[in-house]
Amino acid sequence: MALKYSKIEIFTNEEANFKGIPLYKAVVQYALGLKIAARCLVTRCMEGCYENGEMATQSVLIGSFNMPVMIQIVLPSVQADLILPTLEEMVDEGIVTVSEIAVRCHKTRNHLFPRHLKVKDMMTPNPETVLLTTPVSDVVRLLLSSIFTGVPVVDEDGCPKGVISQGDLIYRGGMPARLGLLADSGAGNQDAVLESLSLKKAGDIMSPAVCIEENQLLTKAVHLMLEKGLKRLPVTNETGKLTGILSRMDIFRTITHHSPDWAAFRSQDIPVGNLKYVSDIMRRDVHTVFQDTPVAEVLQMIAANDIQRVAVVDKAGSLLGIISDRDLLSAFSDQKEGIWEYFTSKLPFGQRGKDHTFSRHLAVKTAAEVMKTDPPVILEDATIDEAIGLMTRKMLKRLPVMDRHGKFKGMISRESLLRTGFTNL
Repeated sequence: MALKYSKIEIFTNEEANFKGIPLYKAVVQYALGLKIAARCLVTRCMEGCYENGEMATQSVLIGSFNMPVMIQIVLPSVQADLILPTLEEMVDEGIVTVSEIAVRCHKTRNHLFPRHLKVKDMMTPNPETVLLTTPVSDVVRLLLSSIFTGVPVVDEDGCPKGVISQGDLIYRGGMPARLGLLADSGAGNQDAVLESLSLKKAGDIMSPAVCIEENQLLTKAVHLMLEKGLKRLPVTNETGKLTGILSRMDIFRTITHHSPDWAAFRSQDIPVGNLKYVSDIMRRDVHTVFQDTPVAEVLQMIAANDIQRVAVVDKAGSLLGIISDRDLLSAFSDQKEGIWEYFTSKLPFGQRGKDHTFSRHLAVKTAAEVMKTDPPVILEDATIDEAIGLMTRKMLKRLPVMDRHGKFKGMISRESLLRTGFTNL
């Protein structure tokens, strides 16, 4: 059965332009920006003539002059009706034609982002940096006031020598808790932690810099991040100076900006190859608790498994809410010192509970009282592109997964999205 498609042809020339750029470039950019099921082709002709008597040829005797250009767009007819008015406004020199064509099939493959993109197109330019001699306490102050959790370390010439991540601060610097908890711990606890970190320098705790040159393809940067298990890459110019930072979130924003609406493609009977779904990447071994689980058990689960959040479900397995370590810190705001000591103490959990007066406060609260209800979720049959879009908009590191009956199925993370989503790049 033939699909109802249209072919738009624009007969114009090299000199035609729209808002200061060649018309053919403007039309291609317009079609690309719509993220619709359209294929666009630009052809520069070898010879031709115009209605005003001018002639264009590649003959060596006459010389090239304003060569004809033909722009072709093939797309579903319903979408052609939507874009034609704009195309007519863009073309101030040329002829626009439309014809109905019979398309037997339209197949495409899903690429999470265009493979021609370069690192410099998507990096965060001119990032915050610290020097090798910067006190670790100042590094922490910088990160506490930022939305990012890592920073490049540069020398006096601006060349990257390392990167300090949250993990470096905890395992090499001795920071007692992650940055999110420290930010909510109160001024007194922050001051004490910062004072303890002031004697160490950035160069003492940084991880060696794994860099990418700004003119490299973005696909190469992704492979490097996956190979080395990195969340961010310092970006350098040809002289080795730092010009930017490329993080997983930069890559996800790129996907959100460039990725078409694959669900709409499929609704138009366009088979999309290489699509991956949330069910392909989610972790099913995620820790869960019931709504009546004592908070003491929730804390024990978080501490014993080195995790940041647990899911709260009912007896049927339906998702009710999420509890993070920051939620617990907020829930016990009137006992902030006690909960802070629980998170930062090096003692085993059981020993902390026996000797700490705060333990009696844990007995009177349940998971239902501290959980966040209505967290952002995604269905297990959603595409990876949809998950990336949601996590990017909400600035999420992890996202709960449900089936269509509301049953909790697992979690996805930025790491799983990056690793599974780019295996075929």
